[in-house]
Amino acid sequence: METRPGNFLGLPERYSRYDRSRFVVLPIPYDSTASYLAGTREGPAAVLAASHHLEWFDEELERECYRGGVCTLEAVEPDVSGPEAMHEKLFRHARRVVRDGKFLIGLGGDHSISAALVRAAMTRHKRLSVLQIDAHADLRDTFQGSRYSHACVMRRIAELGARIVPVGIRAVDTDDHRFMKRQGIRPITARECLMEEDWVDRVLEGLTDPVYVTIDIDGFDPAYAPGTGTPEPGGLDWYQVTGLLRLVT
Repeated sequence: METRPGNFLGLPERYSRYDRSRFVVLPIPYDSTASYLAGTREGPAAVLAASHHLEWFDEELERECYRGGVCTLEAVEPDVSGPEAMHEKLFRHARRVVRDGKFLIGLGGDHSISAALVRAAMTRHKRLSVLQIDAHADLRDTFQGSRYSHACVMRRIAELGARIVPVGIRAVDTDDHRFMKRQGIRPITARECLMEEDWVDRVLEGLTDPVYVTIDIDGFDPAYAPGTGTPEPGGLDWYQVTGLLRLVT
């Protein structure tokens, strides 16, 4: 089949038209709130380019999942006037996709983008739980003068009324800790994922349908993702994460 550059897997129009696609990929090349190493703005283009080298047959599911349709939208142009303005712009983009009943896949970009995506999802799914794969709690009220920093993203999501289940956590600020205590949020640390056999059961017990999944690449051990902007040693491995996602779905 003829492939198309720039979209996920390079799928031909037959399998990538918006009106025929169940899944929609929204590239978000934004890293204005990155506080250590920048570069996550290059992530969406890199993922899409790499996807062209994947096999289209899924050996685990034994099917060609792309036949359900995967549309890749134009990248959201960053609003450089500030993180809050970018949040509102991204929310408007994501809300249109959600209202059309599509399965939205956001490709960042720094982790701050997830607040707008969850907010959009909650316009359709009022009772939502959020599975957070992450090295950091990201529950500060403000960071570097902004309430929409990557370090505040889960605080903004919690304020929407979503139930949060953090997994892989191994870096917590005092503000994070106090908020978790007040709200009864019980993180599953990376150490627990390694040392305790029941960690997956505890994750599943904390989730309620429907589930939104947000994955910060630093949730993985830096050995698997050395390019992350905020590396923390001792993270999750590929099969821990994919095994958990398999059970959640």
